Amino acid sequence: MGRPNAGKTTLTNALVGEKVGIVSNRPQTTRHAIRGVVHRPAGQIVLVDTPGLHKPKSLLGKRLNDVVRDTLSDVDVVVFCVPADQPVGSGDAFIARQLREVSAPVVVVVTKTDAASKKQVFEQLVAVSKLVEGAAEVVPLSAVSGDQVELLEKLLIGLLPEGPPLYPEEQTTDEDVERQLAELVREAALEKVRQEVPHSLAVSIEEINRRPDPKRPGEEFVEVHALLHVERNSQKPMLLGKGGQIIKAIGTEARAGMETLLGARVHLELHVTVLGEWQDDPKKLNRLGY
Repeated sequence: MGRPNAGKTTLTNALVGEKVGIVSNRPQTTRHAIRGVVHRPAGQIVLVDTPGLHKPKSLLGKRLNDVVRDTLSDVDVVVFCVPADQPVGSGDAFIARQLREVSAPVVVVVTKTDAASKKQVFEQLVAVSKLVEGAAEVVPLSAVSGDQVELLEKLLIGLLPEGPPLYPEEQTTDEDVERQLAELVREAALEKVRQEVPHSLAVSIEEINRRPDPKRPGEEFVEVHALLHVERNSQKPMLLGKGGQIIKAIGTEARAGMETLLGARVHLELHVTVLGEWQDDPKKLNRLGY
């Protein structure tokens, strides 16, 4: 856990060794608890990557915070991520207060050490040690460069209770394919659009059709139809771009990720729709899976 943009998903992906959650530099990129499974001879770690805990401004924001709190009550270890390149703030202090109510051991991870000077990293280690008294461990690392990621992995296995593995060896996430496809579209869109659109954007998969690939005998060809939902009519042109350039670029990037995920050629159809004020509408949130 950690505040928005603390590097939680990047760390999860680095520990698992493959992409199980989407990454961007926008707050609220992660909108549900994503499970990533790490398989090692010494043990299995089931990582639960949660949304950033924040002061909610919408019903969606409140529900994201609820996901974090529900997860906290059901884990064996908490990894609290604090970025090295930003000062400890009120959001970090708020999370530290929440953790006083948690019985599980807390490992504090100072993330993004590749983006900070040695002096910054040292000062952050001192600050987080004061912030979370009684932490089981404090580890500085870079998920991007891989520095100290293996050390964290060993520390976590040492803190976990003994028991049978919860997931089979070949499984690295419990995310269903439809949600993974929707997230790949959203990730591509977050990289391509600016202004207020990222917060207002949701993606749903309307249809997935699989058939034999006419160009590659014995292989599959997958057609995916996805809807990009925004809240206001004025946001639609921002996603489409001049002459449809932005939506085309989103499709190209998302399709590449889908082909890697599915191991098949993909034809991706994208359409933009307006779903008024969905972030504060319980029925619309439910429909979108939040």
